[in-house]
Order: sequence, then C-alpha cells, then structure tokens
Amino acid sequence: MNYIKAFAPATVANVACGFDIFGFAIQEPGDVVEVRRIDKPGIVIKEITGDDGRLPRAAEKNAVTVVMLHLLKHLGITDLGCEVTLHKNMPLGSGMGSSAASAVAGVVAINELLGNPLTRGELLRFAMEGERIASGSAHADNVGPSLLGGFVVIRSYTPLDIFSIPVPDDLYCTLVHPDIEINTKDARYILRNEVSLKNTIAQMGNVAGLVAGLMKADYDLISRSMVDVIIEPVRSILIPEFNEVKKAAINNGALGCSISGSGPSIFALSRGMENARKAGEAMKQTFADAGIDSTLHLSGINQGGATVLERE
Repeated sequence: MNYIKAFAPATVANVACGFDIFGFAIQEPGDVVEVRRIDKPGIVIKEITGDDGRLPRAAEKNAVTVVMLHLLKHLGITDLGCEVTLHKNMPLGSGMGSSAASAVAGVVAINELLGNPLTRGELLRFAMEGERIASGSAHADNVGPSLLGGFVVIRSYTPLDIFSIPVPDDLYCTLVHPDIEINTKDARYILRNEVSLKNTIAQMGNVAGLVAGLMKADYDLISRSMVDVIIEPVRSILIPEFNEVKKAAINNGALGCSISGSGPSIFALSRGMENARKAGEAMKQTFADAGIDSTLHLSGINQGGATVLERE
C-alpha cells in the first residue's frame, strides 16, 4: 500500500480515582493522520492542520512521527520514505488525550502501511513513546483506550500489563472543554510525591468499587466510587469554576464528575444519553455564567478505538 488515512479518538484518563491506571475512549473528536510513501527514505511531516503552528515539525520531536521512527527501528526498516499529514481536531493541552490521539493514529497508520506486522497490543508501547515526547511521561491511560477502545485498566507498567473491562451499554460520557489550556507537564509537576495512608486506603476502595460497579452495571456503586481524594483536590485548583461545574453535573443527573486527564476538560458519567445531555448543558452554562466559553461532547464508550479510514 502507498497511502493510509487513520483516525484515533479522544479519551478520558484517570476517570476520577484511577490516576494513570484508568482510561476510556469516546466516539469523537479525534485526530486524523495521513501517511503516503515517497521515494526518499525517512519520515517527513508534510503538514499539520489545526494547531496554529504550535507543534514541532521535526519528525523526532512530534508525537505523531516519533512513534513511527521507534516502530521502524524496532523492525529494522531503514529504506522506507513517508510524508505525514496530521489533522489536529482537538485543542492542545485539553485533557482529552490530544497527544495520545496523534501518537495512536500515527502508529496505526504506519503499521497498516507496512502490512500490519504488529498486533494492536504490540503497538501500545510504541504509542507510549509519543506521550513521552509530548509530556515527559510514557503513560498508557490515554494511548491504551485510544488504540484499543473501551475502558482499559493498566495493572502494571513494569512489565506493561493492560486489559479492558466491560461497561454498561447505557453508560454515557459528558465531556466539557473550557476555553483555557493546562500544560500536562505542569499539571504533573504540582502533584505531591507522598500520600497519606488514609487517603491511599480510600482511593484503593474507590478503584475497586468503580471496577466492580462497571462490570456489574451497578450504577449506584459507580456513583459512590467516582471519588478522587488524591489528585483532584490538587489539580482542580488550576481549573476555574471546577467545584461549581462538578456540582452542576451531579445536581442534573450525573453519576459522578471529575477532571479529564490533567484538565482543564471536565467529564461526567451518566446513565442514559438524556441524563448525560442534561448534565452537560448545566456544566456548560456554569462556565458561561463565569464568562468562560466551552465545548460540549456527548458519547457512549467507544469500543473500537483507532480505525483505518482509507487505504490505497
């Protein structure tokens, strides 16, 4: 094949109590990557749209292409030439897995171009290198669900052990992105290195409760477990109106509400699309009352992950 066009969806990471171990994919938005063979060996970024010129154009410094370079090195391929076009369809620093979507779309596209020598599971560690270049940490809670779809759990990073769990069919995500930006590196920097035993125990209980609630379709248990006593109290300081927006979501039918990734996007989970929509409108209105524009996304859990849109 000479041309591949791939899509990778946005994601919600952490999911309240599951810092760096939980993540799920939504239907849209997402990034689109086009890869076309050229005669001259090497990876070249031809064009990036939607980033206002902010992303690096050097292949070794951009999440979309660094994953390709790692994959080609692993396979021992030195004579392949490709030009890459990246379409950014979500804001940078949004807390929606923007860099992860670029990395995943890139690694899926190059793998498809090569005839799929690696499985989706094998591509994960290469996609994580895109996160390393973008945020300084090769975490998998965004790239995992964007690549594989569904609700994923990262049980271990050393060795990497990731699996998915079933979720209720009637579970919907509300994702609201306020028109502000938070740098992922900054959001990680402010986190505490030490956590009290009391908070650790509480968080572990909520993690176990959320997994059980999702697998049993126990909406009350899901609601009780969507509590983050470690990360949210620190990161929420960076998000204007966070407490008010969260309260608006809960008061309008959401099961729970927290920060999506490192923020500033805020997500809620609800039973049924109507509750998700009602919660989202209330969240958006709360931001508007504070003079902050925001964008609303409503979605079920995306079970498919990244997809190939076109091939030639």
